[in-house]
Amino acid sequence: MLAAVLLGSFAQGASAADPIVTDIRVGHHVDKTRFVLDINAAVEMRIFTLSAPYRVVFDMPVVGWRLPAKPLPAQTGLFKAMRYGLYQPGQSRVVVETTGPVAVKSAFFLPPSGSDTYRFVLDMVAVKDSYFAANRKQLISVFANGGGYSMADQDQLQPQVQTQASVQSQAQSVSLSQLSLAPIKPASLQNQVQVIAIDAGHGGADPGTIGRSGAYEKHITIAAARTIKDVLEASGRYKVVLTRDRDVFIRLRDRVAVARDAGARLFISIHADSIKDRSVRGASVYTLSDRASDKEAALLAKKENKADVIGGVDLSGETPEITNILIDLAQRQAMNESAEFANILARELKSVTRVLKKTHRFAGFAVLKAPDVPSVLVELGFLSNVTDEKNLRSKKFRRKLANALLDSIDQYFSQVQQATSN
Repeated sequence: MLAAVLLGSFAQGASAADPIVTDIRVGHHVDKTRFVLDINAAVEMRIFTLSAPYRVVFDMPVVGWRLPAKPLPAQTGLFKAMRYGLYQPGQSRVVVETTGPVAVKSAFFLPPSGSDTYRFVLDMVAVKDSYFAANRKQLISVFANGGGYSMADQDQLQPQVQTQASVQSQAQSVSLSQLSLAPIKPASLQNQVQVIAIDAGHGGADPGTIGRSGAYEKHITIAAARTIKDVLEASGRYKVVLTRDRDVFIRLRDRVAVARDAGARLFISIHADSIKDRSVRGASVYTLSDRASDKEAALLAKKENKADVIGGVDLSGETPEITNILIDLAQRQAMNESAEFANILARELKSVTRVLKKTHRFAGFAVLKAPDVPSVLVELGFLSNVTDEKNLRSKKFRRKLANALLDSIDQYFSQVQQATSN
């Protein structure tokens, strides 16, 4: 069943007219590890490598995935694991984890031969750390209608090479402008529609937790986010902004920027946890703290903060100054308001579902570091637990959770209004 869920569906975000990947194969040879994609149309592939962990990333136009009902390739040679999905509008991404530092020895397309399928072939070779560090910033373009790549003709390909450093520099400039330090001015809440940001965790090449019956966290969270949006907006009191409305990868800091750009008064990130002990079930609510409330909270935050790494984002170029700014943006007032809302939400969730004993918890989630937007992360339950997973796949149950959120938000803004009136 897991294989069918994982491989048998057409990727969200792709249309019937988009190219389709029909198979993935990996083979290990004496001098290389070969990765092959079967695809039914000519596309451009753009390839680069990343470290911490070591990865090879392929970007291409939006494609559908109609793979055989079998597991993804197992670890072999330099190949460790892979993920795929919609990375951003107009772009699909494949992330291949490798067992160590690698270089792209060659990359090319084979035209259809006896079938209507192209084959994209990429050969990886092991290299020393020094070589990897010196060459990892190259962005290689390969076209299905001609023009491959090999290490031997690297010099000839310099006009096609773009550095990740320049891309990172541009990204930093955008992020700093999006995370402007100018605070959002408080406004009167009376008879005013409030903007709420709902963040569906994970997405695209980052599937999140995979449940016992094969449910993906990224699908559970987007379904819950849409239901919450419908319930909140039906009240007439709220306008909801979704950080993602389909199966696409969004950087953690960009999720925060969406909330701030929309002038959101609350940011609620939706997740579903997993744990080795499959008997554990129940919801919980997290707010930001540099010091986790317990070991479990610390481990969860560490896992969730790796989302950008999972999606193939290069975080190595972040300067200490930018990192410090992002951390310092977690202002005390926003943290206090977040805690107030978390306590209300924990109480309301208890009326519709089982909750963990310490329902309100604290951890250093990167996605909660908005400077002036009260923010919480809600773990709706455990996909590792049979009952929780069954509930979270139920539309009726998700609506009950959404109504609990509506009641909590109403109470929170009522308290805020009273405080501002005094």
